[in-house]
Amino acid sequence: MNEANKPVVWLGNSLDELKKFPDEVRDEMGYALYQAQIGKKHPSAKPLKGFKGAGVLEIVENFDGDTYRTVYTVKLAGVVYVLHAFQKKSKKGIATPTKDIELINKRLKLAIETHKANQK
Repeated sequence: MNEANKPVVWLGNSLDELKKFPDEVRDEMGYALYQAQIGKKHPSAKPLKGFKGAGVLEIVENFDGDTYRTVYTVKLAGVVYVLHAFQKKSKKGIATPTKDIELINKRLKLAIETHKANQK
């Protein structure tokens, strides 16, 4: 990693969950996160609805009939915080399930607190 790359901080079990994804999905998610590290935005990274102005993005990958999502924020200077990685199980629409939104909110608050503590 060169000095221009932002470090990636995995919150909660997000890294463990990502490791459960199929290889093809993991590769795509990893590349999208690398793009975030170097200050770019991968084409499949989109703002997550409900987090206006929070710099919260989600990468959505479909594979073999399943949908996988990784949510991260670049809002906090110099660091990419991965907030959540999960396989979307709901067959009702494309909306992110409430329990996942609540977890993302909780981890976003943790990321902000962690970032502030590390700036001191």
